[in-house]
Amino acid sequence: MADNKKEQERAELHRTIWNMANDLRGSVDGWDFKQYVLGMLFYRYISENITAYVNVGEWEAGNTEF
Repeated sequence: MADNKKEQERAELHRTIWNMANDLRGSVDGWDFKQYVLGMLFYRYISENITAYVNVGEWEAGNTEF
């Protein structure tokens, strides 16, 4: 019974997320929107990793207040 409720909640969440994405993208083609979102996620991944890399380098160089 608990598994069924969990699956229903998951399905409702999935529908809600898709509806929000559809409202957000408006009349933009789904493929174009997907490329935009994936590009933004990739940019965020790279920027967070470069920030961590620079912070570690500064820490190792003795600049603990960077």
